[in-house]
Amino acid sequence: MNPRLNKLFLIDSLPAIINPLKEQNQTIVHCHGVFDLLHIGHIRHLEQASQMGDVLVVTITPDRFVDKGLYRPAFNENLRAETIASLNCVDYVAINKWPTAETTLRTIRPDFYVKGAEFKNRLSDMTGKIGLEEKAAREIGTKIAFTEDIVFSSTNLINRHLSNLPEDIDKYMKVFRERFHLDELIDILDKMATMNVLIIGDTIIDEYQYCETIGKSSKDPALAMHYQSHDIFAGGVLAIANHVSNFANSVKLITVLGENNSFEHFIRSQLNQSITPYFIFKKNTHTLIKRRFIDGYTFNKLFEVYVMDDSHLPDDQDTHLCSIIQEDLKSYDIVISADFGHGMISPNMIRTLSDYSRFLSVNTQANAGNRGFNTISRYPRADYACIAEHEIRLESRTRNGSLKPLMSSIAKSLKCSRFAVTRGRKGCTITDGEMSYIEVPAFARKIVDRVGAGDAFFSVTSLAAALGVPNEAIGFIGNVVGALAVEIPGNKKSIDKLSVKKYITSLAK
Repeated sequence: MNPRLNKLFLIDSLPAIINPLKEQNQTIVHCHGVFDLLHIGHIRHLEQASQMGDVLVVTITPDRFVDKGLYRPAFNENLRAETIASLNCVDYVAINKWPTAETTLRTIRPDFYVKGAEFKNRLSDMTGKIGLEEKAAREIGTKIAFTEDIVFSSTNLINRHLSNLPEDIDKYMKVFRERFHLDELIDILDKMATMNVLIIGDTIIDEYQYCETIGKSSKDPALAMHYQSHDIFAGGVLAIANHVSNFANSVKLITVLGENNSFEHFIRSQLNQSITPYFIFKKNTHTLIKRRFIDGYTFNKLFEVYVMDDSHLPDDQDTHLCSIIQEDLKSYDIVISADFGHGMISPNMIRTLSDYSRFLSVNTQANAGNRGFNTISRYPRADYACIAEHEIRLESRTRNGSLKPLMSSIAKSLKCSRFAVTRGRKGCTITDGEMSYIEVPAFARKIVDRVGAGDAFFSVTSLAAALGVPNEAIGFIGNVVGALAVEIPGNKKSIDKLSVKKYITSLAK
């Protein structure tokens, strides 16, 4: 039997092995990490740690909890554990059961918990996990120690020498890393925390009805399905507000709900606590619902039912709302118009937003509910605009042909120096309205549901655009956000800053 395999144990079996060693007054040292690519930095770290005691125990983060981003870990947990076990300085290796070492520490109760020198700086711990582990160590009397030696990054080495990214993304990232430093990108996200944002748009309740197809109806040419379960999500402008609130300093949301069946209690429960909502209740109607029937096994959408009244507010309510908005606009760094074309945003409101916003970000969505009438040309001005490729082609009545001339034409009509077009698997294209175009590939690996991905892209790139960052950085950050969004069913949860930072780090480090 391979000797290194004798060092591999289940995590639950470690106490029975280690406790007798403690009774013999042997000092137990514990190290924990991903160790995705074993390099000289890891080897020196573990060798130094082993010199702090008599027995060195190393635990490995399991695959399901590795949050290093796209296509990570590069090596599965069993290979990573066996590689660590091959080192002479290591006595025992186990694959962890939890995302951090907190419970592991309480299970093993070592004398020393040893981290690398890079973790001395608490500002480098984006996740806060090290702080939690240190707290657990203090509670059980374990001493925290740090090794001092050369520091390498597995992510950096994998990206540059063993990249498992698709060829187009790998090629793009090699050039992108020459133009943008990781710290610069992280700083953009951190600067968003200074911004005060006003968000206006249509509320949508997304209802997912999961079904199993059981065949054709015996009497009618209709598909028969068996109900399985259902979900309800806060969609439309509600989802955008939740995304933005994870990055910005403050968010005020203005939207319209139906007076009947308003879903107000549900909506308030789904909005992040940092959002200040202002609801206008439209008389004699209900809050818009988009009910999607979905095959529960494949997650393919079978058909949709819109429950809606897409007429504008009565004139008196619209005038009142516009006056409130006009007064509010001067207090916000950026105004986001999430225009889904379902009646919330009237021509009067568009004039108000265009005339008085300090920085206006606009998305107009073309969907089955507005039949193509909701195009970006409704707006006379936008500082940043973002629409999907099928929407710009609808706007310009051009089914095929080059996208770039269409983008320049619309950007000029909006007097817009930052205009983004999302293109699904083709990534995104951004122009300054002149002859400069930036194309960023899509980073998505696992696509669960595309609903809401464009809204997530729009939410975070609006903030980046208002900060005045380069267009390529806007597209890069937006595609990272979009890649995270397509892994989420509907708008089940919002995109948070930490997840974006980790994903960016996995690509740009």
